Amino acid sequence: MSDKKLRKLLTDLQETLEKTDKVDPETLEMVRELDEDINRLIDPESPENEYDTVIERAQSVETHFAINHPRAERFLREIIDTLSRVGI
Repeated sequence: MSDKKLRKLLTDLQETLEKTDKVDPETLEMVRELDEDINRLIDPESPENEYDTVIERAQSVETHFAINHPRAERFLREIIDTLSRVGI
């Protein structure tokens, strides 16, 4: 269930950014990398030692979004909360 929620949040985040007029390439790259990281964590065969790195990346992206894309920031908060609860 958490896997589906994370995927949905990532999709919602990307859709929100697509509707934003000014999304810089750096932001798009940050989201793409975070998406790849989370998909690796969701994969049952992935090593578990990447969990902290993904949480740190998500927090970094959240900080960037708080300043530049406040409407999309809420998705990052939900992603971080979901990752924390799941303890992937």
